[in-house]
Amino acid sequence: MSDADLATARVRQLLELTRRLTDRLATETRAFEEGRPQDVAASLTETQEMANLYRRDSGHVKANPALLAGALATERMALIEATRAFEAVLARHAGAVDAARKISEGLVRAIAHEVAAARTPASAYAADGRAAQGDGRAVAFNRKA
Repeated sequence: MSDADLATARVRQLLELTRRLTDRLATETRAFEEGRPQDVAASLTETQEMANLYRRDSGHVKANPALLAGALATERMALIEATRAFEAVLARHAGAVDAARKISEGLVRAIAHEVAAARTPASAYAADGRAAQGDGRAVAFNRKA
């Protein structure tokens, strides 16, 4: 196999991965935007594996641009266009994930506030002078979702 053939094969492999990852992120973005984040959970591991593979392969090519230099110009242009589409979908996906995170954090805060408001106020002594008895419930609130 010639250097040009190897370069073209690398471009095609990266092109296919980029397109598959773009499609996957577009599907996940629609799920977030339509209020169905649970649909994303089932395929999260596969998406992460694809993203890691993409990061590794694209980083390898970025560090060694000569790997693709001998590929057909049409193949390289297709990869450039696919990469642009991927970056656009990635930006939209990031916005959808951030919105879902903010909604989730807001719900957790609201629930924590309601639980805290429903509790007996903390006081050292009851009206009759005996130690006040709390309700015994504990709530932990972490600002990270």
